Amino acid sequence: MSQSWRPARLIALLALALPLLVQAVAPLDEAQALWHAGKRDQAIAAVERLVSQSPNEAKPRFALAVMRMELGQMELAAKLFTTLTQDFPDLADPFNNLAVILAGRGDLDGARQALEQAVRLQPDHALAQENLGDVLLRLAARAYEQAAKLTSPNQAQAAMKLNRSRELIASNARNAAR
Repeated sequence: MSQSWRPARLIALLALALPLLVQAVAPLDEAQALWHAGKRDQAIAAVERLVSQSPNEAKPRFALAVMRMELGQMELAAKLFTTLTQDFPDLADPFNNLAVILAGRGDLDGARQALEQAVRLQPDHALAQENLGDVLLRLAARAYEQAAKLTSPNQAQAAMKLNRSRELIASNARNAAR
């Protein structure tokens, strides 16, 4: 075999494989385009087909979970994200999204655990870091509330910290609504 044959063969193999790779990505892109065009039922049906055809692919499963979440189907989305965290424990995004659902339910401890895992997996995940800060703030407010109820020399200080944390939580909520 000549040395010039190897690059030519590699190029030929890549040329044959490229259409297969594009075909694998194109259906998800098409489903997401349907979603953004407001054709949500069609988009979900397309993604569910992809998931059934390739159940071990993370991207279609994640897209389906996000779509369910955006539709307000939180129980179903939580199950999908939970399964993703089990099947793909090295991906930060499913942990982050699961934490958002858990926090919305009031499960701040579960949300904190999921976000800490997301941040361990991907320390530069800005949204997970911010979400962790929000959850920790709400946990701090919960602790200050308990401390303010207890009779102690620091009761007034705990009440002041509770008020400050509540103001910050309310400010964050206003900013998120914009």
